[in-house]
Amino acid sequence: MIKKCLFPVAGYGTRFLPATKSMPKEMLPVVNKPLVQYGVEEAIEAGMTTCAMVTGRGKRAIADHFDISYELEHQISGSGKEAYLASIRNVLEKGVFTMVRQREMKGLGHAILTGKSLIGNEPFGVLLSDDLCINDGPGVLAQMAELYKQFRCSIVAIQEVPADETHKYGVISGESLKEGIYRVDEMVEKPAPEDAPSNLAIIGRYILTPDIFDIIADTEPGANGEIQLTDALQTQARQGCVMAYKFKGRRFDCGSVPGFVEATNYVYEHHYTDI
Repeated sequence: MIKKCLFPVAGYGTRFLPATKSMPKEMLPVVNKPLVQYGVEEAIEAGMTTCAMVTGRGKRAIADHFDISYELEHQISGSGKEAYLASIRNVLEKGVFTMVRQREMKGLGHAILTGKSLIGNEPFGVLLSDDLCINDGPGVLAQMAELYKQFRCSIVAIQEVPADETHKYGVISGESLKEGIYRVDEMVEKPAPEDAPSNLAIIGRYILTPDIFDIIADTEPGANGEIQLTDALQTQARQGCVMAYKFKGRRFDCGSVPGFVEATNYVYEHHYTDI
């Protein structure tokens, strides 16, 4: 039902400098696979085989990764090293990749609006590669795609966070419809603990209906002077309906160095097998 997923990958990755001075943060490897590939695999598993990348300057490595390297293919052809390319070959076979540049960094809402030409007038997923989600069963986007069939409205993925960490996230409150599913009535971007409406924080997985583009276009800059997706979703919730879903799986904040190291150790211990 949902065929496209938008990947905002234009950010600078300043928390990983100097590593990200010339390399996109989305290409940082968790063991032997870049962050963005984990996200693309999750989207494809959910049926979102058209992957729309909102990129920026210095991000050519992402486009090159999702393309064939004829020189490399020729060099290792017929050797045991070919097996190391199995996962990316599978992605290239199943996925379609489109790209547009975000010329200025004006926030997540602006990045999504920049991707409008790649999405068109249809519901779509959004995946932030900084949030690596590991699942033994269906991935987070696949879980949310199933929910969309029932609710047919925008859906945000949430998890409980410590009260003193609400300033790092968009935070929601709402009516609990059933275990783990809420109808959103309030969203606040990066609230102080005393101002947070709950401890239910939005993480980097969304399903959005196409009317969000017009709402973002009318949204004034908010926190940090940026156009915040959270503010647009608050408007959408007030005008219609936005659901929040407490997803199944384990999430790692790979936008921070401690989270990235934790993710690397976890994947190495539980999911990595040498070929």
